[in-house]
Amino acid sequence: MRTAYVEQHSANEPVLAVALELARASWKVALSDARRAPRLKTVDAPQPLARLEQVVQTIAETRALWALPASARVVVVYEAGQDGFWLQRALQARALEVLVIDPASLLMARRRRLAKTDRLDALRLVEALLAWLRGEQRRFQVVCPPSVEDEDRRHWGRERQQLQRELQQHRNRIEKLLATVGCWTRLDRAGRQQLAEGTLQDWAGQALGAALQARLQRELQRWQEARTQLRRLEHEHAQRFGTRQAEQVARLSQLRGIGTVGARQLVLELFWRQFRNRRQLGACVGLVPSPYDSGTLRVDQGISKQGNPRVRALLVEQAWLWLHYQPNSALSHWFAKKAGGDCRRSRRVAIVALARRLVIALWRYLERGELPAGATLKAVP
Repeated sequence: MRTAYVEQHSANEPVLAVALELARASWKVALSDARRAPRLKTVDAPQPLARLEQVVQTIAETRALWALPASARVVVVYEAGQDGFWLQRALQARALEVLVIDPASLLMARRRRLAKTDRLDALRLVEALLAWLRGEQRRFQVVCPPSVEDEDRRHWGRERQQLQRELQQHRNRIEKLLATVGCWTRLDRAGRQQLAEGTLQDWAGQALGAALQARLQRELQRWQEARTQLRRLEHEHAQRFGTRQAEQVARLSQLRGIGTVGARQLVLELFWRQFRNRRQLGACVGLVPSPYDSGTLRVDQGISKQGNPRVRALLVEQAWLWLHYQPNSALSHWFAKKAGGDCRRSRRVAIVALARRLVIALWRYLERGELPAGATLKAVP
């Protein structure tokens, strides 16, 4: 979702554009006021907070060097990445205007071999910022940063997914190791008990090797620890949701085909945002088409796949569940018409389109109270 300003900047208003190119050991700082050649500085203090102070000092020195008035607007931009949003919050606490942009949205030259260094990236970024301030909004897209509370809440769902993956990885590793010696025991309750007691046997009825047995037991301990953490996490979910989020989860869970876990994931990862229309919502989840239409060449490149991949995967899964539990809904009838029989390819294409329509219907259901056409609610216990 792009953040658009009604009026970016007046040509007569003094401005200091600052671009940060972040690296692990040092940061490049490019500064420009649109009238002079850009100034480039390197801040390389050992600690990030010390580098932050160097950036603030560099901005103050540049304002004094170029004799910019105290009322001059200072806009700082950097690309979203592994540093997250702490830098934006720290700069805003120092009364600076900060933009965090999507790196993939930055317009770049299309040459096959393009020189790329941190210095050049910082200079390109400050030039793009000046153009964006002049009103060229397509130079890049601004990321909508979450609040501290919203960012903290979504760790619950992401940790849950990580624990589920770890459980499956440990299970698969144990069963595959057993298969190498001709033991096809499943990791159910009886299999775990045999593994813990060391009574499993290979294809010839012989006891497993001592090294393999020790490795399998350690792997089983890691699997049990991950399962214990997952159960503990499930009991803590009520503490991770505010009043508004709890109400959204409860409303989504009332629809047949949407479980409590799926509702929590949608609320934590997607519906903490505010959307003005369905186009913003579709663009945020990356379920919008990307046509390539130039001259006589017209190619459908599929969906854009921008935004949060967790949400996109969850919506496709929810779309399949919707077809199963809401067969009489308008969305299910639309899918049956578009899928065109039992063709697997057409069904895979149509389910993505259904996921986009479904998330729009769920958004309208939460924001306006509009129940999706033909959908049914769960029976009240």
